[in-house]
Amino acid sequence: MGIFAIVTTEILPIGLLTSIGSGFTVSDGTAGLMMTMPGYLAAAAAPTVTVATARIDRRLMLCACMFLLASANFIAAAAPAYWAMLVSRVLVGAVIGGFWSIGAGLADRLVPAHATRRATAVVFSAVPLGSVLGVPLGTLIGDLAGWRTSFAVMGLLSVAVLIALAVLVPPLPAERATRITALRTMMRGLDTRFALLVTVLVVLAHFGAYTYVTPFLERVTHVSSGLITVFLLAYGVAGVLGNFLAGTALARHPHATFAVAGGLIAFATLALPLLGRWDPAAIALLVLWGAGYGAVPVCSQTWFARAAPDAPEAASVLFTASFQATLSTGALLGGVVMDRTSPSTVMILGGAAAIVMVVTVVSRA
Repeated sequence: MGIFAIVTTEILPIGLLTSIGSGFTVSDGTAGLMMTMPGYLAAAAAPTVTVATARIDRRLMLCACMFLLASANFIAAAAPAYWAMLVSRVLVGAVIGGFWSIGAGLADRLVPAHATRRATAVVFSAVPLGSVLGVPLGTLIGDLAGWRTSFAVMGLLSVAVLIALAVLVPPLPAERATRITALRTMMRGLDTRFALLVTVLVVLAHFGAYTYVTPFLERVTHVSSGLITVFLLAYGVAGVLGNFLAGTALARHPHATFAVAGGLIAFATLALPLLGRWDPAAIALLVLWGAGYGAVPVCSQTWFARAAPDAPEAASVLFTASFQATLSTGALLGGVVMDRTSPSTVMILGGAAAIVMVVTVVSRA
């Protein structure tokens, strides 16, 4: 639930991009900074927060992150100007870096060893669930009551998760303190560098395109604002399915699973400019896209964990930092392309990056 609240808060601007932009009188590309800023802050916060708080109970740290997330959402809901919205997104970035790095590697402390892989898949199911439930519902609330209400609701959810963490999660005293030297050692490994390269390519492809999927649906597919929620919901449902299928397939076919995920993203983004003018084709391609991306977080986290089996928290730090920095870069580059060309060009470039990712994985298999 904590990761669900974080993911929903992080990507909620995707569904509300045009309404927030028009509310503050900024372009779609400038509004995309709401996606760019949290990722870069998260990339910096992941190692910083994890190392600085290495000896503090992990449950206490998760609760502190939820408090910051609630504060960020309430600031966004009351933002008097665009700068205040960006301030709230800075807080979101700090939360992402801290919570993901600490929480993503806790499965082995909460379940028996034989259930760790499945538990990790359950944790990361919150990522597509944020797309399935969070973003469509947030977009719907924004359509009905204004985008500020969407962030206020997320603030209330964050408070509820904070209480649940404090009451339901057992104490988790620090066991293996993560140090900078552990991160440096891990970065020297060939497997770590390969996991990093593949993650950068696929996340760049996805967020470079998906951040601007709402403008694409509005301008190319000509979907009404009310139906955009349905399109995003279909994408998210497919994402949950992709997440659990990947969790099952990873043990036997780690390279093939990641390659298929990237291939689905490549096919969907490249086909959208050609076929996305028709509603049925657009929604079918979004389903394929969702299934592909739903597999990405669990695949990437598993690859990093396998590269450093004796340092799960260090693996989570590198996963989070690389994922979030690339997310921001993708959103930033996509915004530059968006303001200068068209939504279709953004999709094509995202597909090209995904193809490079697939070729990279296949070459190592």
